[in-house]
Amino acid sequence: MVVTGGCGFIGSNLVHFLLERHPDWQVVNVDALTYAANPHNLQELENNPRYRFVHLDVSDRDGVRAMLEEVGPQGVFHLAADTHVDNSIRDAEPFIRNNIIGTWVLLEETKRLWGDDRSRRFLHVSTDEVYGTLGPNDPAFNEHTPYAPTNPYSASKAASDHLVRAWHHTHGMNVVTTHCSNNFGPRQHSEKLIPTVIRTALAGRPIPVYGQGLNVRDWLYVGDHCSAINAVFERGTAGETYAIGTRNEWRNIDLVRAICAVLDEEVEGGPKGGHASLITYVTDRPGHDLRYSIDPTRIETELGWHAEAGFDEGLRRTVQWYVQEGQRAAV
Repeated sequence: MVVTGGCGFIGSNLVHFLLERHPDWQVVNVDALTYAANPHNLQELENNPRYRFVHLDVSDRDGVRAMLEEVGPQGVFHLAADTHVDNSIRDAEPFIRNNIIGTWVLLEETKRLWGDDRSRRFLHVSTDEVYGTLGPNDPAFNEHTPYAPTNPYSASKAASDHLVRAWHHTHGMNVVTTHCSNNFGPRQHSEKLIPTVIRTALAGRPIPVYGQGLNVRDWLYVGDHCSAINAVFERGTAGETYAIGTRNEWRNIDLVRAICAVLDEEVEGGPKGGHASLITYVTDRPGHDLRYSIDPTRIETELGWHAEAGFDEGLRRTVQWYVQEGQRAAV
């Protein structure tokens, strides 16, 4: 199996998950090692005979062709993407190249390699952000929600989704697409909300919260996301889309306070007044979507998937992981 973007947050967790869940699988991790990648995430697998790393940009068509011809994968889990909204607002070019061109290259080269073999599957990991934003009382996103991306990042992911579906309908490729809500857990890049909150709180620095913290996100523990991806790969219907979430909406400010409460329990010697005393409101970013929410009814009813860890357990595991990482770094 090929996993693209396997040194990233979700990708590295997925590589670990697949190797543990499938003892007969070999996993090839293809990653360009951009700023969001962290090879340390997979350091413990360096001597695993079932794991291999290939340093490669998925927009490099000749490189992708050579890699696929050498590996001959039974499946591709495509996660490689630029994902940070703020970065896409400052410079959209990497998002166009990696998210759109990179997906096109992978589709073309897997189609060329696999031909009419429908037993091999291409799984494309996307985001709920392609659906735009929800009002406070709007129903949650589902597989039939119209696309309405609002920033360069989500627009690039929407474009890649359309390419994947087109290669199914036009060429008959065995593809499936997943749309997840906001992930959290170990190995996440420091620029994201939850790692930012934990690390700044542990350092005793002000915890930045956009606006008044009223934006709402539906949070999914990365381990649960990996099990959902695996379920879609194994049992999903070709050409179909599956929304992955846990009906777990939080206002940003409430989530930050929940993290602070866990930190108060896990860490001795915190600031006077608790870690929540460090919360500081900062100017909101442009195009900040108000609310995301996922309805996972389809994956639950058709594929029998349900979250295993859940939010409370996942959040505590996440805080503990970052606390331990900070302790290891200090040694």
